Amino acid sequence: MVATRETQVYRQDSRAQGKLLTPKEREALLKPYLPTPLKSSSPLKQPKKRHVRSFLKHQIRFLLYIIIHTVFSLYIRLRQAYHAVFNRVLAILYYHHRTPELIRKDVRGLSRLPEHLSVLLEIRVEEQGGAGLEVLVDEVAEISAWCACVGIPMLSIYEKTGILKGYIPTTHRTISSKLHSYFGRQRPSLQIQAPHMPSFLNGDVSEFPSSSPLGHLSILLLSFEDGRSTLVDLTKTLAEMSQRDKIEASDVSVDLIDAEISESVMGEPNLLVIFGPSVQMQGYPPWQLRLAEIFHVQDNTGVEYQVFLRALHNYAKSQMRFGR
Repeated sequence: MVATRETQVYRQDSRAQGKLLTPKEREALLKPYLPTPLKSSSPLKQPKKRHVRSFLKHQIRFLLYIIIHTVFSLYIRLRQAYHAVFNRVLAILYYHHRTPELIRKDVRGLSRLPEHLSVLLEIRVEEQGGAGLEVLVDEVAEISAWCACVGIPMLSIYEKTGILKGYIPTTHRTISSKLHSYFGRQRPSLQIQAPHMPSFLNGDVSEFPSSSPLGHLSILLLSFEDGRSTLVDLTKTLAEMSQRDKIEASDVSVDLIDAEISESVMGEPNLLVIFGPSVQMQGYPPWQLRLAEIFHVQDNTGVEYQVFLRALHNYAKSQMRFGR
């Protein structure tokens, strides 16, 4: 009955818009029905402890980060210094003096040499004006001269932007001048070509290489557009031919794709040398890398003869197991 009477009083006060009861009387009326408040001891101390604990954790993590970063930076510096000294010693010991006989002597004991050597170069965009292009062309000429001295008949040069394709006559003159400084008046014949472009042979546009008593050197210039985009175009062409019933789906095989890519771009190189500080393919044609031996010297920053020589020695020692 008490609850019923209190309910009636509360409703009457509500109808009268709160004029029958004072605020204190309303509180006394509702107090028996309110839950008992929870008692907490020292409510202000717990957040303070949590704040100090999180601060200490943050400082410890920051200290560990500094220690790891310092140790790793010290390791990188020591490794770069070691490689710089080691490479410089090798460059002095195996300097070729632009003498083909000395270069042949360095590779005389090797069991085999690559028939097709491929190198990955990068133009230095930080060079002012056309200095980056001049350095790139000079590097191409040096590598070409080394290949001619060793007896490698095929050299493919990959440069991502393809800037060399626009300077084929200039590149040919520079390489010819470099070969003249190595061999004298009698030097190997030279042919420069690029995919979907006519060959440039001894200063003339030709499709057939000329003969020379010192051999022949073919140079192929590659760029990013000769990589995955060529593979995509070939895939689209084969798909369209299959839809038009010109070929059967069963006719598309690895041998067919290999033959088409070898004809349109190039065959598979035996050895790929990366002259950069790390292994970055930069869009190099992926299909041609199936069986190629890849060589790179850690922390190397330029085209050096000792890197070229070490790549040939490494290739002679490698074994092609073909998945076995």
